[in-house]
Amino acid sequence: MFRGVTNINLDAKGRMAVPTRYRECLAEHCGGQMVVTIDTEERCLLIYPIDEWEVIQRKIEALPSFNKEARRIQRLLIGHATDVEIDGSGRLLLSGPLREYARLEKKTVLLGQGKKFELWSEELWLQRRDAYIEDKGDSEALPDELLSLSL
Repeated sequence: MFRGVTNINLDAKGRMAVPTRYRECLAEHCGGQMVVTIDTEERCLLIYPIDEWEVIQRKIEALPSFNKEARRIQRLLIGHATDVEIDGSGRLLLSGPLREYARLEKKTVLLGQGKKFELWSEELWLQRRDAYIEDKGDSEALPDELLSLSL
């Protein structure tokens, strides 16, 4: 559903304009209701249509709370999850704590990731992208499904 990379400027209040090409789809799919939370592995934000997030939240809530790693994930992902709505001008308002976590300033990068988006500081994204390109990875660690993929 969501793919591609888009450079977006945040305004002084922390609002970002949702790219026009996604607005109609989001209006139909979730009525413009979204959830923003942090990524626990990278300094970026994850933005989900509400219905996609609810599936994930149920799975996270079902994890055993006495497992230290599961509890960490519950606290971080659900604890930071913030309901947002696309306003009449096609913008999302990102809270201060979320912007601070992802080190978002004016210049950001929105990455479509299928059923969700990632929102990165432009500077952090360019660093990470370049590191991904330079790192050839460990083919031993790739899932078999990826090894059989032909591009």
